[in-house]
Amino acid sequence: SIGKLHYRDGTDDNGFSEEKLAMHVVGGVGDLLSLVRDETAPKRRGAAKLAQGAGPGESDYTRYDRDIAAAAQIWLREEAPRIEEPWCLFVSIVTPHFPLIAPPEHYYATPLDQLPLPKLYAPADRPRHPFLEDYRTTNAYDDAVDSDATLRRMLAGYYGLVGFMDEQVGKILAALEASGQAAQTRVLYSSDHGDSVGARGLWGKSNMYAESVGIPMILVGDGVPAAARCATPVSLTDVFATATDCLGVGSAPAGSESLIAIANGAATDRMGFSEYHATGSRQAAFMLRDQHFKYVRYPAYPPQLFDLQADPEELHDLGEDPAHAATRARFEAALHARLKDTPEAIDARVKARQAVILAQHGGRDAVMSRGEIPYSPPPGVRPDWS
Repeated sequence: SIGKLHYRDGTDDNGFSEEKLAMHVVGGVGDLLSLVRDETAPKRRGAAKLAQGAGPGESDYTRYDRDIAAAAQIWLREEAPRIEEPWCLFVSIVTPHFPLIAPPEHYYATPLDQLPLPKLYAPADRPRHPFLEDYRTTNAYDDAVDSDATLRRMLAGYYGLVGFMDEQVGKILAALEASGQAAQTRVLYSSDHGDSVGARGLWGKSNMYAESVGIPMILVGDGVPAAARCATPVSLTDVFATATDCLGVGSAPAGSESLIAIANGAATDRMGFSEYHATGSRQAAFMLRDQHFKYVRYPAYPPQLFDLQADPEELHDLGEDPAHAATRARFEAALHARLKDTPEAIDARVKARQAVILAQHGGRDAVMSRGEIPYSPPPGVRPDWS
């Protein structure tokens, strides 16, 4: 592995034979403030830095990603050709991620006044679901957006980081080609999450809209149909089965299916699933989606339902529409079958476990006084506690 891993530390058995430039969570525990999820959760003061710091330049993360891309190129050119057995290289780039500081050539790639404003960004247009209000209250990123000029700086920073990241991926793929191994190597490109980038007045992840959970999944190589798009919902858990399929090293757990098989027509009726129990959420969120609908369930808040065919931008919430009661009932049954319990019971168990962890670290007050970190620091960089 080369780059971000986010385990507790390098002693965790993560399955990799070697780690290069590994970034793990701060102090082996990370930002414990995320465990405070009730009405006492403090407003994150560091959220204002997202707007204040946006602009052209270099950050700890762009410098780190340049190092990651360089190490990957060296490994592919010098080490990979000498390996006789099948190998797997995991390259984990951190951008695009806060802070929204992009190298100038990427930041200015599109004139700022030509950047389209996020959908439903105007306060009057934003959905007011209580789960979203909880998040906005705690992670108040948008409170520091004082003008359209600030908003466009943030957009230019994010999209500039996308361009910068794409440039690093291009260098890595060029090195694979130059190593002479591209023809017999499968390449999987994906992400851990998306970003709202201002849509609905939200920034970051932590919700079930497509901006947050609809990540890229691009696969190329032997056995994969060329230039084909597959509509079957897939997930990062399917990477497990894909790796065992490619390397011929055993079987994957139930629920994980090879992306190569899915790309060739298998498992077309499966559902995508996600759940959330972290910062900014007073209640858990559970999501199921198929090729037609997305259903989001909360323990006590109203459910959400979106018709992804008629409303791909998820602008019209049908969660309480009487005309869609049967669809909600179908998803509710599917969710219960997957969870093997009720959302309410799972939410309670998770919060009880989080309370135990808080107590192990001095309690709620001690954790809140410790402060927050806006992002995990790369190797050799001190944490920036707010």
